[in-house]
Amino acid sequence: MSRVGQAPISVPSGVEVTVSSGDVAVKGPRGELSRRVPKGIALERSDGEIRVTRANDEREVRALHGLVRSLVANMVQGVTQGYERRLEIHGVGYRAAKRGDDIEFQIGFSHSVVKKAPSGIEFELPTPTRIVVRGIDKELVGQVAAEIRAIRKPEPYKAKGIRYEGEHIKRKAGKAAKAGG
Repeated sequence: MSRVGQAPISVPSGVEVTVSSGDVAVKGPRGELSRRVPKGIALERSDGEIRVTRANDEREVRALHGLVRSLVANMVQGVTQGYERRLEIHGVGYRAAKRGDDIEFQIGFSHSVVKKAPSGIEFELPTPTRIVVRGIDKELVGQVAAEIRAIRKPEPYKAKGIRYEGEHIKRKAGKAAKAGG
């Protein structure tokens, strides 16, 4: 049986979890999230915690047991604490500026690139080379951060581009390191 799926999810005070036929909705101080629960998986709520159970031991249902438990736990954490992803911009003249809710990038192209903030996501720019993506939906925060990084991925020769905070870029030597031929 799934070890992840067996662990109960503790529900802090101020968080309201509603389980109806095939749906789970979590409402907290930061907002509200909802998600469909696959067939064969059930959620049981009892005195301040949620348990995820499965109807049978079929392969598909076993595979979804731990996943659903993790998704619901992420929803509970999202509506209480929220999620954030930090990015850094490296390169001479590379920078970002906030335009309303959106971000405008100057990253070596002949034109500026604008990234619009989807609903539920907010951007913060502590400096012109640092970006913080915040929201309550972990999946959406990660997706938006990945889309921003994809605008100008870090290249391996000079490591210029947009990268996650703390990400290590494996450098390549380039033409100058080529042995005589």
